[in-house]
Amino acid sequence: MSDKSKGLILIQRVLIWALYFFSGFILYSNQGILPSFIITFSRIVYPLSIFWLQIRIKKRTNFLPIDSKMTTSQLWFNLLPVIASLLTVIFSLTNLVLYILGKLIN
Repeated sequence: MSDKSKGLILIQRVLIWALYFFSGFILYSNQGILPSFIITFSRIVYPLSIFWLQIRIKKRTNFLPIDSKMTTSQLWFNLLPVIASLLTVIFSLTNLVLYILGKLIN
């Protein structure tokens, strides 16, 4: 891989992480725009999703390491963090977009 493409990947990752951290800042510092149960869920799972993503990126493993030999409990153990993290990303970014739109309109 060339140095130019590595630099581009690094810039993309930094921008994505900055956006995600900013959405977390809005999530914790302001009153949420979304319903309260979604905000509460996102506030609980947000730090866990950051750690989970860092572990997955550092180990360079699949996000869904599913095998046909897994038991049901192993499958749920692998699926629940993925589902919770994806929902948290969606909810926190939606909250950020709605917050910015609310500030622009008012």
